[in-house]
Amino acid sequence: MELERLLALDRRHLWHPYTQQATAPTPLAIASGKGAWLRGVDGRDYLDLIASWWVAIHGHAHPVIAQAIARQAETLEQVIFAGFTHEPAVRLAEALTARLPDGLTRIFFSDDGSTAVEVALKMACQYWRNLGRERTRFLAFEGGYHGDTVGAMSASRNSGFFTSFAPLLFEVDFLPFPATWEQDQEREQKEAQALTALDDYLERHGKECAATILEPLAQGAAGMRICRPEFLKTFAEKIRQAGILLIADEVMTGFGRTGSMFACGKAGIAPDMICLSKGLTGGFLPMAVTACREEIYAAFLGETFDRALAHGHSFTANGLGCAAALASLQLFETEKTLERVASIETIHRERLAELIKHPRVRNPRVMGAIAALELVMPESGYASPATPRLIRFFLERGLIIRPLGTVVYLMPPYCITPEDLHRGWDGMVEAVDSFR
Repeated sequence: MELERLLALDRRHLWHPYTQQATAPTPLAIASGKGAWLRGVDGRDYLDLIASWWVAIHGHAHPVIAQAIARQAETLEQVIFAGFTHEPAVRLAEALTARLPDGLTRIFFSDDGSTAVEVALKMACQYWRNLGRERTRFLAFEGGYHGDTVGAMSASRNSGFFTSFAPLLFEVDFLPFPATWEQDQEREQKEAQALTALDDYLERHGKECAATILEPLAQGAAGMRICRPEFLKTFAEKIRQAGILLIADEVMTGFGRTGSMFACGKAGIAPDMICLSKGLTGGFLPMAVTACREEIYAAFLGETFDRALAHGHSFTANGLGCAAALASLQLFETEKTLERVASIETIHRERLAELIKHPRVRNPRVMGAIAALELVMPESGYASPATPRLIRFFLERGLIIRPLGTVVYLMPPYCITPEDLHRGWDGMVEAVDSFR
């Protein structure tokens, strides 16, 4: 389609996510993608340094995943999953449970990160009810983001995104998150304060709390805020000792982002439930998983339907999504993906070292494929007027970088070459030096 007509139809019919349509610039029309690069309808090439909202972990149009989907499409695209099953779903469940933290043996499929979280919250609530114990409180970290459905928004209440929906949300308790960064001199003090707050909470409400939900090691939408593995391990131990379920939201951190297959493994924790999406299918198709321990699954068994989990989606365990996810997992072995992540982290650390003492940079941090820094600007926060200007600044240089307020981060596809990653860092350095 001719570019002008395409954009005219976009303006007439489409409503883009997280966008103020009245003031947003004309969207960039993309024609194709290959590896870490996207090609615009205008013929320009753009380096995707955020893996297209964190999903395209192996890059765009990876032939192994594309071919797996094509083969599956010729056999079975979809079948109702209530009362039916199929080989791709069974094989994917087996492959996932072999890689997940110990004890996560049951797989419940859904369709995106928000619904994976919604399922986990409902599982936790009904688990206690099925045991004859009413536990209805939930605990989360300040700044956490878990999705856009009502339960997920409730667990993200103070993320700053959901003020308009406050009347719909249920109460969730929040604890301070000890965000840290390179050369942080106060990390131990912040961690001690967070653990003291947890101890106080457990003393007051521990027996009422159904579950704690957290993004292990890195809070994505909050601005790539990271905590230390040592803190998270101590935190998880206290939660377990209190008999509270631990839900790990690894929608962003799963599948290698922090340098390990799952952030829980890097932190040495074994959650009761884990939520996965984004990189699950390598960015090809929407799909999500909530995995849980066997004892949670067993609590839903019985002779009557009222003990069952009444939740489902039309496209549960979609055959094409399962095929894509299996191919994506295969690539971790055949392409030595975690070694690629380690190489990305090495370059991140080398280039970030150039900026650590820059007067316009604060709180630089790196973990695995994630690198982030905050630009010192008059206004910060997600709605900072600097954000759209920064996006344009990078696009003019052929770089797709989407800052979170004044937090500028790189989270590239794992297939990115060292040369292209340095190209992204060159743009970061230029922004730090010249952007006002």
